Amino acid sequence: MTTTLPVPVPTRDPAPGSQPEASALAEISQETLALTRRLFVQLQRRPSTLVAGVLQPLIWLVLFGALFAKAPEGLLPGGISYGRFLGAGVIVFTAFSAALNAGLPVMFDREFGFLNRLLVAPLRSRSSIVLASVLYITSLSLVQSLAIMGTAALLGYGWPGGAGLLLVLVTLLLLVFAVTALSLGLAFALPGHIELIAVIFVANLPLLFASTALAPLSFMPAWLGWLAALNPLTFAIEPIRAAYAGQVSLTAVVLEAPYGQLSSATCLGVLAVLAAGLFLLIRPLLDRKLT
Repeated sequence: MTTTLPVPVPTRDPAPGSQPEASALAEISQETLALTRRLFVQLQRRPSTLVAGVLQPLIWLVLFGALFAKAPEGLLPGGISYGRFLGAGVIVFTAFSAALNAGLPVMFDREFGFLNRLLVAPLRSRSSIVLASVLYITSLSLVQSLAIMGTAALLGYGWPGGAGLLLVLVTLLLLVFAVTALSLGLAFALPGHIELIAVIFVANLPLLFASTALAPLSFMPAWLGWLAALNPLTFAIEPIRAAYAGQVSLTAVVLEAPYGQLSSATCLGVLAVLAAGLFLLIRPLLDRKLT
């Protein structure tokens, strides 16, 4: 009795490079979401970060709005109330402050040794570490900014409307991306969290006061007007202020700078170039530190 063995059917080996890119993208997405979830778990255990991020600009909005509530009509451009004028500045300041702190979780991971564990983990891409920080800070900044916007609406300072809200969110996203890139670069470049916190404290209020958050350019001396007209916060504040005033057109002039008139589209373009430039600037540093 003879036994016939099954003839193996030849299989075609996958061509080099034919592995679906969707699989790699799915793995990177899974890693990014897992690392992002870890940051949100930390926030859930220590919610004081979120509370303080909303409470501080809320105090600014209430106190400064009440302080200048009796300002003469026509004192500000367009005859708007100071509370509505201040609202855009506080919204931008909220997002800016949250994004400026983006490097702190990475810095603490560096100091406590958790970053070294991530670097030796079998990650598909170590870029997921940076992407998780960007996603976490972006979400946190938008939540805090929306909370301030809701509070401003309750105080009678207005709401930007549908198209205006879209313009506000796009402006905040561009600003948050730019400042987050800067903060992450500092987190890898500075030796410790003390130095990073010092930079945050030194940069926070001067950038706020040297912008149009609290006063228009016409109120400022010439040298301060030039600084405010070059401040990235001003490029974010003025489109949002125009959205609150009902001027959603991207071609409308929103900033009368000493060097010329700027529209909302120009301000958004400056923020986009700044965000892209900062990410390209820190990329060699990130590649070197994450290797």
